[in-house]
Amino acid sequence: MAALDNFTADDGATIAFRFDGAADQPVLILSNSIATDHSMWDGQIGSFARHFRVLRYDMRGHGDSSAPNGAYSLDRLGRDVLELMDGLGIPQAHFLGLSLGGYVGQWLGVHAPGRVLRLVLSNTAPHLGPAAVIDEKIAALNGGAPMADFADAFLANWFPRELLERDPKTTERFRRMILRTPPHGLAGAFAVVRDADLRRLLPLIDRPTLVIGGAHDTVTLAEHSEQIAAAIPGARLAMLPSVHLPNVEMPVPYEDAVLGFLLESCQPRP
Repeated sequence: MAALDNFTADDGATIAFRFDGAADQPVLILSNSIATDHSMWDGQIGSFARHFRVLRYDMRGHGDSSAPNGAYSLDRLGRDVLELMDGLGIPQAHFLGLSLGGYVGQWLGVHAPGRVLRLVLSNTAPHLGPAAVIDEKIAALNGGAPMADFADAFLANWFPRELLERDPKTTERFRRMILRTPPHGLAGAFAVVRDADLRRLLPLIDRPTLVIGGAHDTVTLAEHSEQIAAAIPGARLAMLPSVHLPNVEMPVPYEDAVLGFLLESCQPRP
């Protein structure tokens, strides 16, 4: 895998990123879920990079990006994307975020709509709780709880049992991703999930939006995807028979849904 480049945000944190695809194509930014890194999208690059200049990055607290101590905010995660775009000279881009990355996508749609061409919000929610449950996870991470326990829980929530049993290579790849996430970085990201509430702001999003949900998702429920699609004017909903990471569980239908939506904007008008 090619080495990642680094960008320094205005608070001194470094954000690791990489490009795939031809430089003359429109930019598509991919944003990772909690406890993963940019490589969660590896399976999609062959398909997406045929049409787009794909920009992937490791969200702060994850992968090769900085993991500052303390609680992160959704505003900070959103500004990381805007600063990265500014630093790379990208005035506008399509944006696809999954789970926590979908929170970032919602924030961008509300606070920086002029920077977003088309928005894909995958397996995400406008609000999750209860806060006390998330606080328990943060306290456990800060208290030295084994990351292996978190890895087991994440994997059980992300994938169907059948995939975990038949595809140990994928299971171990994502387990390694989780285990290399700094505990304090994961705790900081959990604070974003605890504190974010976009429910009243969703109707402000005026970008063309596709919402992708998992009918069997136990993390961000199907009803969360339905709620987002109903609140954003003109949004479309694609519900897949998946759990939480449909890009891994059923990549072909997932890529078809994303590309079918994004490439509409690239078709010539009649």
